[in-house]
Amino acid sequence: MLEASAVSLFPAWLPEAAGITDPTETNVAAVRALASRLAGKSRHFGPFLADLAVRALTGVGSSATFQPEIRAAGLTRVLLAAYSRADVVLAVDVPEDMPPSHETPLIAALEWLAFRGGFGGVWLTGSPLSDVDRVQTQRVRLPTAVGGPLPPTDEVLAIPSLGGQPNPNSAAEKLLEKVLSSRAWARGRAWNRPFSFGPLTNEIRIDLLWEAERIAVEVDGPEHRGPLHYATDRTRDVLLQTAGYAVLRFTNDQVLDDVNAVVQQLELFLDKRRVVGRGKGSSHAD
Repeated sequence: MLEASAVSLFPAWLPEAAGITDPTETNVAAVRALASRLAGKSRHFGPFLADLAVRALTGVGSSATFQPEIRAAGLTRVLLAAYSRADVVLAVDVPEDMPPSHETPLIAALEWLAFRGGFGGVWLTGSPLSDVDRVQTQRVRLPTAVGGPLPPTDEVLAIPSLGGQPNPNSAAEKLLEKVLSSRAWARGRAWNRPFSFGPLTNEIRIDLLWEAERIAVEVDGPEHRGPLHYATDRTRDVLLQTAGYAVLRFTNDQVLDDVNAVVQQLELFLDKRRVVGRGKGSSHAD
């Protein structure tokens, strides 16, 4: 799980590798060298970081050749670097049908991981433990979403979005960025940009934003077809439009099935906005 998170977050933890996407021999050598150079001036372990960078680029390989202690500590440092945080907490959901006999081995494994990996803590959610007395328990009542409970999800691993990067959980966002990164006209874009309508409103995140052209692009997964998400999306769109932003929405399927068609639509729309912007900014003397 931790390794999958680290791989998905590449190149956030190796910023100098941004733009390197094709697993050619030259690029493999480049990311290996960049990782080794970063390790030389940080707490990262060079061989592990270089190996992880190559696996993130190529999608091939495993860290099984390294000792578990090295893997745990190395992956923790990578997550900290990706999110620019001083600490990280691991959340583990306890299944309701887990036998009591499995509780003690689970706690022992998590204690080892917290100690060896350097986590700030481990949070257990879900079913309460019955036979373990060294785990502090705190019952928390979560707020109910407006319009009813949140829809169920089949996600096993959810990685928080990184400001400035495509959502690591979204294949559509990552594919779209891969194509946009090769297009000069796509300059000025920002992924997962925090945005606030004012001091009395909650901050939102815009999937893809061109601030200068005031274009907000949302890449929607299937959960956005539900009534709660649909209503929230419409409210966001109206607020953004009132603030002067054009809002474009594409589904994951549209991006994954024909990313070039989506990119072409973005190019045409950006070009029109830029032409209008140049026209408004020009002046003529009589």
